[in-house]
Amino acid sequence: MYQRDCKPLVSNSFFLFGARGTGKSTLLKQLLPSSEKVLWINLLDNNLYQKLVGRPETFLELIPKNFDHSCWVVADEIQRVPELLNLVHLLIEEKKIKFALTGSSARKLKRGGANLLAGRAFLNSLYPLSYFEMGNDFNLDEFLNWGSLPKIFEYKDELSKKEYLRSYVSSYIREEIKEEQIVRQLDPFVRFLEVSAQSNGEIINAAKIARVAGTDSKAVLRYFQILEDTLLGFFLEPYHTSVRKVQTAKAKFYLFDPGIRHCLDGTLDSKILPGSSAFGRAFEHFFILECLKQKSYQRREERFYYLRTKDDVEIDLIIERSRRDIIAIEIKSGTQVDDIEIKKSFNLAKDIKAKRFIVVCREKHRRNVDGIEIMPWEEALKELYGQ
Repeated sequence: MYQRDCKPLVSNSFFLFGARGTGKSTLLKQLLPSSEKVLWINLLDNNLYQKLVGRPETFLELIPKNFDHSCWVVADEIQRVPELLNLVHLLIEEKKIKFALTGSSARKLKRGGANLLAGRAFLNSLYPLSYFEMGNDFNLDEFLNWGSLPKIFEYKDELSKKEYLRSYVSSYIREEIKEEQIVRQLDPFVRFLEVSAQSNGEIINAAKIARVAGTDSKAVLRYFQILEDTLLGFFLEPYHTSVRKVQTAKAKFYLFDPGIRHCLDGTLDSKILPGSSAFGRAFEHFFILECLKQKSYQRREERFYYLRTKDDVEIDLIIERSRRDIIAIEIKSGTQVDDIEIKKSFNLAKDIKAKRFIVVCREKHRRNVDGIEIMPWEEALKELYGQ
């Protein structure tokens, strides 16, 4: 079992959001070991769920009368019954009980205007395992092919790993989408999932995706929002000094795990091999995910962007720590970076007044070429996030 870098503050109630299978319950069992002062309420239990949907006030009857400020209530998958949050609010205020509330979807909470407790519960996010968490067990090729959902490491053979990923995707469609009636027509959404995975990390072209999925552009944009709301991915906005223009320009979309992406795009039977274009895309995906995880776990006030000009000069990742502290990162999967090839991106980084221009790659040793910092990806992550 790996120690997680996500560290919710147990001095206060908190939310722990993360896609299913990221290890939320396991983490909470480490933070809040079983005792008479910890009550677990599992909203995935269908009998309990049906009772609480019919009569949310039943929730109060589950809480022992002697519970006070020294006690914890853990409610798994709170988004299934958002109405319970009003009762949680009441118990925090009147009895000072602390709550750990997990969720694998923000969609029902958003749509229902749920009570998010106005700061009474701190927000935390949990992702699949990171490079730092896995330490010496980390294997880049394995990560790019199978991802890092904790359960994937219980399987030693490739067939079992494939079946796990396929089962995960099937469960997501069945439980999160079909049963919750998030979309009216399931077939276009299923086709969308494959096309969106194939275009992972590319600028969203809603019209093109709509043609393949057999739907319209508005539906495609709504589908992407569903993926974000159910914590299966995130948008990477284009960089611009104007916040208004950032919001209106075209974003990229990345799925939350390389293994799930590999499964969704229908290529699970084909290994991602070094030197291939698929490896390059997967490596970029991996590095951006690692930065996202550490930004969240370390509670950093950073903003992430990408930048592409009309002439297709691109910077893969811009980390903005402040308007005067910008790091431009180009991600190359090769073992030998072409110094000339990256000059245009370097000049673009200077145009936006980036403090540093880093080329992340699989070279073995760090080097500096006229202000361009070329370094192994492991070293770059440790330098950026201090581990």
